[in-house]
Amino acid sequence: MRYDSFSDFQKTGTAALAKGPIAMIFIEDLVEVDTTVRHHLQLGFKSVLVFAPDAMTLPRALEEKIHRIPFDARASGAVPAAVDKINDLAPGIWMYYCYNAEYLYFPFCETRTIGEMLAYHTEERRDAMLTYVVDLYAADLNEHPNAVNLESAHMDKSGYYAASRPDPDNHNHPKERQLDFFGGLRWRYEEHIAPTRRKIDRIAIFKSKPELRMRDDHTFSDQEYNTYACPWHHNLTAAICSFRTAKALKHNPGSTFDIDTFKWHNSTPFQWHSQQLLDLGLMEPGQWF
Repeated sequence: MRYDSFSDFQKTGTAALAKGPIAMIFIEDLVEVDTTVRHHLQLGFKSVLVFAPDAMTLPRALEEKIHRIPFDARASGAVPAAVDKINDLAPGIWMYYCYNAEYLYFPFCETRTIGEMLAYHTEERRDAMLTYVVDLYAADLNEHPNAVNLESAHMDKSGYYAASRPDPDNHNHPKERQLDFFGGLRWRYEEHIAPTRRKIDRIAIFKSKPELRMRDDHTFSDQEYNTYACPWHHNLTAAICSFRTAKALKHNPGSTFDIDTFKWHNSTPFQWHSQQLLDLGLMEPGQWF
């Protein structure tokens, strides 16, 4: 289904929000749009909303499976505002958001659907899920100057760490279960990354509710949504394997000439399988076996 505008979707497309989980994919450029859409359709989302510029083209068979909404994802504050609007349209629904050239992985996703995982997560009285954004990058930047190539994708196998999150408002209870996570290209090339953009944690999966608001740092106005686990045991986490940072570092004139390769001694080929991410500790199955 294709809509004329966001307002058109709000008036005529709300049936797409009748049942979750739904995925929102924000298209920043035209890199790997089709693979991003196909990947999330295969995970079992009930609806996939694609916020895209007019220049985007997809095969007709693929476009018929999505809800396409005209959108400029690069405009300041546009993505949080859109997430907030979708949240308000469908309270009580599991939602997920990402950008193009990003791929969601959760424990055992090769044999289980996103709906099955979130049904279990709901039973654990959780309304949000922490995801780690794991940077991917092409092995050869001379051959792939935009740093994107699925066949030769690499990732960092170490160099990830967590730091306690400042609590200026003294929200003692939920802040005890909040951490800032760092690593990947944002850590290795931090001189090119604004301090407010260096974290790799993102609350990308959440249950909508009235007055919930997404903030610019990928957290939410409800402090409990920003926790990595409930008070009594570890919970599920997921990973978003993303070329987004690598693309930005090679697109930015201030960094592209300083980077001949992203590979280093801790690089490893990405296997496009959840088990690799579990083995590296980049997501957690919790009590779900």
